[in-house]
Amino acid sequence: MGWLTIEHVGYQWIVGFISGLGYVLTLLLVPRVLLTKKRWPSSTVAWLMAIVTVPVVGGVLYLIFGIDRLKKRVSQRRIRRETMHRLRPVHGWSGWHTQEGFHESLRRLVRVAEVVGETTPTFGNSIQLYHETPKAFAAIRQALEASSQSIHLEYYIWQPDHLGTELRDLLIRKSQAGVAVRFLYDSVGSLRLSKAFLAPMRDAGIQVSAFSPGKTWRERWSFNFRNHRKIIVVDGRVAFTGGMNVGDEYLGLSQHFGYWRDTHLRLEGPAVLQLQHVFVTDWYSATGEELTKDVLFPPPTEAGTLVAQVISGGPDCEPSVFHSLMFSAIGEAQHTLSLETSYFVPTPSLSAALVSAAQRGVKTRVMVSGPVTYWTTYHACRSYYDELLDAGVEVYEYRRGQLHAKTLTIDGHWSLVGTPNFDPRSVYLNFEVAVAMYDQGIAMQLDEQFDRDVADTVQIDPLKWGQRSLWEQLKENTCRMFMPIL
Repeated sequence: MGWLTIEHVGYQWIVGFISGLGYVLTLLLVPRVLLTKKRWPSSTVAWLMAIVTVPVVGGVLYLIFGIDRLKKRVSQRRIRRETMHRLRPVHGWSGWHTQEGFHESLRRLVRVAEVVGETTPTFGNSIQLYHETPKAFAAIRQALEASSQSIHLEYYIWQPDHLGTELRDLLIRKSQAGVAVRFLYDSVGSLRLSKAFLAPMRDAGIQVSAFSPGKTWRERWSFNFRNHRKIIVVDGRVAFTGGMNVGDEYLGLSQHFGYWRDTHLRLEGPAVLQLQHVFVTDWYSATGEELTKDVLFPPPTEAGTLVAQVISGGPDCEPSVFHSLMFSAIGEAQHTLSLETSYFVPTPSLSAALVSAAQRGVKTRVMVSGPVTYWTTYHACRSYYDELLDAGVEVYEYRRGQLHAKTLTIDGHWSLVGTPNFDPRSVYLNFEVAVAMYDQGIAMQLDEQFDRDVADTVQIDPLKWGQRSLWEQLKENTCRMFMPIL
């Protein structure tokens, strides 16, 4: 009985300590959340719910994920961007477009992109769309093999699997042949990259660096601000960007995800140098090395007739680049609007913009990932269907496999393809990049691909949707409540 009493007392002490810790964390963190979480009110509510309802766990999660440790470095990153902007070779930015022939709605979109994205449209580009990932990787391999001077790579996820190892070994061969190779990866997205995997790259002379939002240990102890960009620039003349990371799952080899539907771009022309500028700015931020040699910014040649504008954004930009751009583009739509996204958790204003577009007669179509995606994201996404369906938005769930494309087309003449999803993480927290294209041909290709994808979807029927069970509604609304912090 004595031992039982001691154990019982010990148990009570542990429970009391945890309860006390929970109360202390709640008292300390609730005022902090109220004072600091202002950008998106629902995020404030979600964190308060987590801290109050699950005191210790919610408090610890907030300390890891919720605190903005990047704020103190925002001004420094802006200075670095401005520094690289001044140092880049002037001749690398010929090929800009005067907007002649653009109608008023396109001019307004150019203006928004110029103001928030600090870039201008460029003329003379050639852009190839890839919707099948094996074809995209084949084009990437070909470009890497043909490199003669430099290869720059920036990725959110690079898996040390068969595909990741194959491309790594290709880069090693090119470096040994005298090509300057630089590889920037996100320290959380590419968490599986080990020292053993990277060692052969460094031994071959490849410069490797991890992206992190800050320099100090305290600033790095944050999982929120991730570099979600996917960029390859070869010799300053050929570039790739879009939704694809590097890993076997992107070839459709994952048993869970199955077939992988993505959209990626191959670019030639002046827009390549804008992607190069995004890379060298991120490289400078990560390593302090200034990449300003003329060889990295060769005078662009006219590769085609397409007008394109590379836009980058992140948590160091105010206002939010992609939130402003997406909101403005949806507001400009007069006839058609097609959106494909892997994660659909719109901010209140973006949701209202879609609803408004449908209400004013715009044929508004939204395609999202089906049930193979993350459980919480899937159900949170479904919580938005009611308001969309009531307004007349056509909603499709992709069922063939994983839909990972991030595309938006407006009225058959403006398109946005890149890395940002239609969710708060992309528009507020991640470092993202995309290409705005002012071209009917590209918009038509994207709309035609949307039509083909419809065959692999289930369209949500408004009448049947309204009859779903209360249990389904409970799951959706619960996940929606916590999505701003996930």
